[in-house]
Amino acid sequence: MMPKELLAEINRLSLKERLDLVKDVWDAIAATPESVPLPDSHRQELDRRLDRPSAEPSQTWDQIRKRLRKHG
Repeated sequence: MMPKELLAEINRLSLKERLDLVKDVWDAIAATPESVPLPDSHRQELDRRLDRPSAEPSQTWDQIRKRLRKHG
């Protein structure tokens, strides 16, 4: 099946079915994280953060929750 045909089939599904499909696709991708390409710039940033971890969180859970509720 070609991508356009596949998308047309997906769009015929109900919202719940499409969300379930997205979850299933994501789970399949997450099952093999080593197969997901990681740009060098991302790898370098992750290494930098791991080399110099913060002693304490930059924000409390209450601060994060307040910010999310403000923007949600």
